[in-house]
Amino acid sequence: MAADHTFLAFDCGATSGRAILATFEGDSFSMKEVGRFPSGMTILGGKYYWDVLSIYAHFLDCLRQLGRDGVRIDSIGIDTWGVDFGFVADDGSLLGAPRAYRDPYTEGVPEEVFGIIPREELYAATGIQTLPFNSVFQLYAQTKEDFAPLRYASDILFIPDLLSYMLTGNKVCEYTIASTSGMMDQKTRQFDKALLKRLGIRTDVLPEIVQPGSSVGVLSEEVASACGLGRIPVVAVAGHDTASAIAAVPARDEKFAYLSSGTWSLMGIEVPSPIINAESARLNFTNEGGIEGTTRFLKNITGMWLLEQCRKVWKDEGKDYSYPELVAMAGSEASFAGRINPDDPRFANPADMVAEIRAALPGEELTDARIVSCIYHSLADRYKEVLGWLQGFAPFKIEALHIIGGGSANALLNQWTADAIGLPVIAGPTEATAIGNIMVQAKAAGLVPDRWAARRLIASAFSVKTYKNI
Repeated sequence: MAADHTFLAFDCGATSGRAILATFEGDSFSMKEVGRFPSGMTILGGKYYWDVLSIYAHFLDCLRQLGRDGVRIDSIGIDTWGVDFGFVADDGSLLGAPRAYRDPYTEGVPEEVFGIIPREELYAATGIQTLPFNSVFQLYAQTKEDFAPLRYASDILFIPDLLSYMLTGNKVCEYTIASTSGMMDQKTRQFDKALLKRLGIRTDVLPEIVQPGSSVGVLSEEVASACGLGRIPVVAVAGHDTASAIAAVPARDEKFAYLSSGTWSLMGIEVPSPIINAESARLNFTNEGGIEGTTRFLKNITGMWLLEQCRKVWKDEGKDYSYPELVAMAGSEASFAGRINPDDPRFANPADMVAEIRAALPGEELTDARIVSCIYHSLADRYKEVLGWLQGFAPFKIEALHIIGGGSANALLNQWTADAIGLPVIAGPTEATAIGNIMVQAKAAGLVPDRWAARRLIASAFSVKTYKNI
């Protein structure tokens, strides 16, 4: 590996974003956070929007600071959440702010779409699970609304591609982020325009899809001059944050399942081609794009959302529990037998999560500690159930579960998961999304030949912990 390369990853979640700088020296690399910023929603006129201009401004702040510090950067990559998008006019202007997936305007839309294209046909073409906020349902709803930005759009750009456009002036549509839309044909890996025309959705705004590692371009002259960094290349990394996270799983071979653990728990396997059949449709598994042409066959599981919403209730009551305190509370009630189904729709967005859990377990004496124990045990049991389904789909024997992301730091839940599934649980790294973003940039620069070499490098650079059934 060549020496002294530096890459910048902008890793944006639905509530906050970070700028991570990685330096490659010889056969090793190091990372540090150089910026953190909010990335929240705004409600205006009953519609939910992403403040993409604020995110862009924070990008510029980070770049200016790096310019002042004299940092030399080889390339920049951006990853974000999936499904959402914005519009660009034919003169290059942004057409308003992107709608946010939590906007309720898609309520009832899937059923309406299925009246035109049966659910089975849509799944057979796209391989994407039915979620009301899928891009296809958003675009259908916007078409019905005659949403002005869509009416006047020249191009549709998903959030990471929109931010890349704002930095460079160039438009691309990256594969992993496009694959979350419910509009991409799994055979051609391009948008299924014939299917969209049946729904009355404009197809002239849809670009060609490119693979991770493709060049977007260089920082525009305006941005480069303002930040003092020069015309730095921007790379279309695995733009979907989960795709970047899975790229960073430090596995030795393909015989693993993964769990990207955060607000959502995304559990699946990495396979060479989509798995689309009646059983995967029945169980609502999804097929999303990964690096090097792979497919992320996975299921969305409600994750730490349950605990985060309970924390809000408790904080309003004057009980601001820290995460270490919550883990200790759960451990003190390890034998509590109460369980819930984390994916029951009643827990999607209740006004009071604590009250909803109490209502789901009538007759139980539920202290705060027992509620936390219930959540952790219920998640472990759900992971066991989904892993059992994955074992039935996988074209290989699953020998371990890799847990990555922030939830991988929860030693108690990791152990309870290992106890539930009866397989080794390998936890870490916590910063998987930023690492995967950086590794795609490193591959584009010729520093690593493939994802397995990248994973070996990650395994040597970051410590992981293995939990076994006891």
